[in-house]
Amino acid sequence: MNKVKLRKQLQEFFIEDLGELDLTSEYIFPLEKVSKGNFLVKNDGVLAGVDIIKEAYAFFDPSIEVTLYKQDGELVKKGDVIASVHGPVAYLLSAERVILNLMQRMSGVATATHAAVQALNSDHTKICDTRKTMPGLRMLDKYAVRCGGGYNHRFGLYDGVMIKDNHITFAGGIKEAVSKVRSQAGHMVKIEVETESKEQVLEAVEAGADVIMFDNRSPEEVAEYVKLVPKGIVTEISGGLTLETIGNYRDTMVDYISLGMLTHSVTALDISFNLEGGVK
Repeated sequence: MNKVKLRKQLQEFFIEDLGELDLTSEYIFPLEKVSKGNFLVKNDGVLAGVDIIKEAYAFFDPSIEVTLYKQDGELVKKGDVIASVHGPVAYLLSAERVILNLMQRMSGVATATHAAVQALNSDHTKICDTRKTMPGLRMLDKYAVRCGGGYNHRFGLYDGVMIKDNHITFAGGIKEAVSKVRSQAGHMVKIEVETESKEQVLEAVEAGADVIMFDNRSPEEVAEYVKLVPKGIVTEISGGLTLETIGNYRDTMVDYISLGMLTHSVTALDISFNLEGGVK
């Protein structure tokens, strides 16, 4: 993760949550009141976002002691302690919810990605994400995908061209769309074309696409289409895949499978924070 961007985002998140101050914690606990607290996992999964604990507490008091016991990408089990913190009770509690919200989501994304990688079980095909991320959290979502063993697709509209059905229709065809991009984009920009038929695959090859996606195609169709694509052009499939069906594409030899479900409908991993002596 980009730590400069992370700090900026955390600052915005705390401004949103704290407003002027945490009325509850600061009215009850003087800053002289210190304690120890633990972050612990309440379900099995894959961890992501542990560095957020250190970065977040540094906003409140750089002297707060943070000890990490687990690392990003590590498989964790129910009851595992992720980290312990020691410092003013008011600050420990004021930062708790923002930290948990982010870590729970990120760990949920990492866990879902790991499950997809395991379900596919391929030495060739890689699992990757999409732009179907939570607005404002794309950097964190995509980092979490990497923690789960997946790969990142483009980060936004700015770092790669993806020509889809609407682009193709209104440009007059795949060749026309690719040609218009080639005439303006720099040599570092890759062009991906979404296809839905054998004819479109062949047209994308002829047009000189760098990446060809097979959209909502069966395993049999994908295996056929892959053979039509010369080496040097990356292949990808997307659309309608689930953990139950992804294994059917194991032997197609496609290069990437992109899954929106990794980030758009993820189930958060249950993580809690408990002050020493507290029970949850």
